Amino acid sequence: MAAARSSARSHDHAGPLSRAGRKLGRALHLPFTGTARGIRRATHAHGAGESGLGKLIELHAVNGAGDVMITVALATTVFFAVPTDEARGRVALYLGITMLPFTLLAPVIGPLLDRIPHGRRAAMAGAMLTRAVLAVAMSGAVATGGLQLYPAALGVLVASKAYGVVRSAVVPRLLPPNFSLVKANSRVTLAGLLATGIAAPIGAGLQLIGPAWPLYGACALFLLGTFWALRMPHKVDSAKGERRAHLLTHGEKKPSLRTVGPSVLHGLQANASQRMLSGFLIFFLAFLLRVHPLSGQSAAVSLGIVGVAAGVGNACGTAVGSLLRDRGHGPEVIIATMLSAVLGTAICTAIFFGGLMVAVLGAVAGLTQALSKLSLDALIQRDVPEVVRTSAFARSETALQMAWVVGGGIGIALPLNGTVGMSVAAGILAVGASLSVRGLLTAARRQKGRGGTAKARVA
Repeated sequence: MAAARSSARSHDHAGPLSRAGRKLGRALHLPFTGTARGIRRATHAHGAGESGLGKLIELHAVNGAGDVMITVALATTVFFAVPTDEARGRVALYLGITMLPFTLLAPVIGPLLDRIPHGRRAAMAGAMLTRAVLAVAMSGAVATGGLQLYPAALGVLVASKAYGVVRSAVVPRLLPPNFSLVKANSRVTLAGLLATGIAAPIGAGLQLIGPAWPLYGACALFLLGTFWALRMPHKVDSAKGERRAHLLTHGEKKPSLRTVGPSVLHGLQANASQRMLSGFLIFFLAFLLRVHPLSGQSAAVSLGIVGVAAGVGNACGTAVGSLLRDRGHGPEVIIATMLSAVLGTAICTAIFFGGLMVAVLGAVAGLTQALSKLSLDALIQRDVPEVVRTSAFARSETALQMAWVVGGGIGIALPLNGTVGMSVAAGILAVGASLSVRGLLTAARRQKGRGGTAKARVA
């Protein structure tokens, strides 16, 4: 009897403690579950959940987070852990070797996707899994910066760009009703930017634990991405009635970007010059700011300031694109305006070179590149026939990635003189403007003269 009363008393005491523990657990769990539900609502809004676009948005966020983890792990190894001349030589070799895979990607990836239309989920999963394995492989060499690190880093870069090509091909298949392709691309891109901004400080924190820890984090993210890629909707692998697109015309019966009108070709030329500027600034400023950091700042902080400015500009450009979507701004005019704006900024930076102007150029370059890319997507959506649109996206994305590599190579080859570097940057943009701006404005006038029956929206 006494034992029974004692058991009852202990149960009475355990009850409130147990309830309090459950309440505390719910309170601690709520911020995470609430945040997850909020993210899921945002990514699946306006029919994106039903169409499968929401899953691609989340997959791309994982991709961006994993890539930035690897970037954090390699940043000190590539740019700051060895003498400047040696680092430039290593990175030049790295980019030189990179040119070969990108040269192969251009003619191979697009046709391969068309000939094997049922392998897109597997291709994205393979790109994720490849980077997971290579991240672990790099973890043993990242502390020493040995040469064995560079082939693995090259493989990561190629897998990342291959994922980007496949992702561009997948987006058109996942559009919700009454949802434009450019709006879908804007959502996917913004998710990647937000994930990058969140993962970068986490990667920096892991770096404090040990140089290999950001790579372990990247491996975990890419393994998650592998699983999510395989769970994409089956219609991702559907490609009924599609044909291949070519950047050059090979006969009258084979459609190409050149045969669908001048707007797409000129838009691609303008975007290529801006993407070349992006690669140039990344590598040129990485070495310039190491030797000549911003006033009162370390080399790493100086590069971080410029990088943050470019990232903020890119995010703002993506947001501004959604504001322009319903106001009748022609994509040709937007691309021409953005290219002219960044060209003017680059000229001012060359004349009045300094830390502030470099940060301004980074922000303007990020903003104009984002808006120009959204507008190029709108042109492809408007002018490229649906039966070849997927392959056209794959081809154009590969061309832009190659332009980025070329720009990076130019940045490495130049002497570390700010005025000279910014003059070269302005020259790159000037060439792009001379090739594209007049043609874009002429095409815009022709489009307007048709009575607006085929207006494209940047959304």
